[in-house]
Amino acid sequence: MAHLDTAGLAPDRRTFLKTVGAATVALGAGAEAQTPAPRPRLGLDMFSVAIQNWTPFEQMDFAAKWNVKMVHFSEIRFLGNADWKVALDPANLTRIRSRADELTLDVEIGMRSICPTSTMFDPAAGTAEEQLSRMVDAARIMRSPLVRCVLGSQTDRRGGIEQHIDSTVRVLKNVRSKVMDAGLKVAIENHAGDMQARELKSLIDAAGRDYVGVCIDSGNAVWTIEDPHLTLETLAPYVETSHVRDSYVFNSPQGTAVQWSRMGDGNVGIDDYIRKYVTLCPGKAVSLEVIVSGTPRMFNYRDPQAWEIFSTTPAWEFARFLALCDKGAPRPLPPPGQGRGGGGAAGGRGGPNLEAQKRNLDDVEASLKWTSALLATLG
Repeated sequence: MAHLDTAGLAPDRRTFLKTVGAATVALGAGAEAQTPAPRPRLGLDMFSVAIQNWTPFEQMDFAAKWNVKMVHFSEIRFLGNADWKVALDPANLTRIRSRADELTLDVEIGMRSICPTSTMFDPAAGTAEEQLSRMVDAARIMRSPLVRCVLGSQTDRRGGIEQHIDSTVRVLKNVRSKVMDAGLKVAIENHAGDMQARELKSLIDAAGRDYVGVCIDSGNAVWTIEDPHLTLETLAPYVETSHVRDSYVFNSPQGTAVQWSRMGDGNVGIDDYIRKYVTLCPGKAVSLEVIVSGTPRMFNYRDPQAWEIFSTTPAWEFARFLALCDKGAPRPLPPPGQGRGGGGAAGGRGGPNLEAQKRNLDDVEASLKWTSALLATLG
């Protein structure tokens, strides 16, 4: 039997291993380069459909129908009952979580004010520490990575927001060990005109970034005379979750005017906002909170008294917001004394209104469709 002379043809063992290793690295690098980044998750805050008076299971079925990947129960009542003792019952939470698993939905839960000095705080439900601790327990059952909560509203700015920030920080520090032991984050929202971005940043820095982050709301930013892009740039390192909402802003002789709108119908560059959000906050869901305002909300910056609640706002920040408003074509304004409300979802209070429910559903579905199309281009 003839023998093949392989001298000079086969590499030695060391050379062979180096060659195989290099090829493997090159192949892996090529595969990584060819694998597109995962598409950002589309989420929906259930405040968007609160007026529909749906059960948590109906809310989740609606979300799944629209290919939503993350359901955000931002308030206790969305878990099926306004009574926290019923809504947060472990059996109820387990049923909701089981249905979410069946629909392959991620879940986040939340509550309202944890600031004892805020006008929004409900002392009847217990101390702020007790209320937040209950939500931490609920989040563990629901496998929510966070508890969303708020300080308050723009009403709390009168007399200085700083006192309420200090009050909120004290509460957070009192529950730090419980939150840390649960492996969760508390996500504070810039809510209803209560805090500008730099103020919310100061709250989190004072409490501790290891267990406190941000639920960033693009629509609420304009209620604090702030460019939402500035809000994102300031708070991006702290973001745990989001409420994304479009707005139409313009300037007028009566001051700046802002209206929340369907996604894509505003003029604040919400498409660029989402692109930046996806880049600056990787892995965080793009969660819509759809609210459409009936009338503009005004801020008469020409009236010195109007600045009482924004006396600490840097001029350059307001100049940036004003420049954004200057780009908008004016719209009809409400009569004097009106136009300070936000409109939108009523949360089902006061009984069903079929016309309002239909309009709300149209707004939400149009916004989901628009955002889904945009996200499809990003992943």
